[in-house]
Amino acid sequence: MTDYIFGIRAVIEAIKAEKEIDKLFIKKGLKGDLVLEMLTLVHQNKIQFQYVPVEKINRITRKNHQGVVAFISPITYQLIEQIVPIVFEKGEAPLILALDGITDVRNFGAIARSAECAGVHAIVVPTKGGAQINSDAMKTSAGALLKIPVCRVPSLRNTLMYLKNSGLKIVIATEKTHRLYFDADFKTPTVIVMGAEDTGVSTENLKIADEAVKIPTLGEIESLNVSAACTVLLYEAVRQRQ
Repeated sequence: MTDYIFGIRAVIEAIKAEKEIDKLFIKKGLKGDLVLEMLTLVHQNKIQFQYVPVEKINRITRKNHQGVVAFISPITYQLIEQIVPIVFEKGEAPLILALDGITDVRNFGAIARSAECAGVHAIVVPTKGGAQINSDAMKTSAGALLKIPVCRVPSLRNTLMYLKNSGLKIVIATEKTHRLYFDADFKTPTVIVMGAEDTGVSTENLKIADEAVKIPTLGEIESLNVSAACTVLLYEAVRQRQ
């Protein structure tokens, strides 16, 4: 599976073809009419890009990249604002999974696999600070990323507020609580928010949570891998909803 394309014209054509571009590296100081045309399209389509030293691009490919490399997503991102109303219209209680700062692609793939198996309606990830959906993520997900809707959003906090105002309860997994996960009610419309293993859920998202829960650990290691923890919470929701 091709994870990236290179060359100014190739990137321009990819944008015009509405390919999903995860991120774009542009050599610092790059100029010219084609570059201007590319940047205009980049801004119009709100594509995340970064100016980088040419050495960084050379580490990705030594071919004639012309100072431009774009990482292409193998999936088409969807809009959470379109998914939630459809779930409600079906008479179902939405179960949404939001990932805050989870950047490891294999963890992300494993999470997607569990989420698809558990009947999650959508996964929400931030545009910045989220795992790239590449071949490793796709392989680890065992194809789940081709089946479950993934919604990439510019502000996770704003999206959580939208979901909260739409009637979904925000349940955040954190060690900074005494409430255990099996005491939470997952039968109602719910967003489960998982944070990175080292930093957890961000402070701004903790503040808007309706409920914070944790998974008890009995051994010497204080926490589970985030994909394992995610599976535990999702299948508690499955158990309650059966």
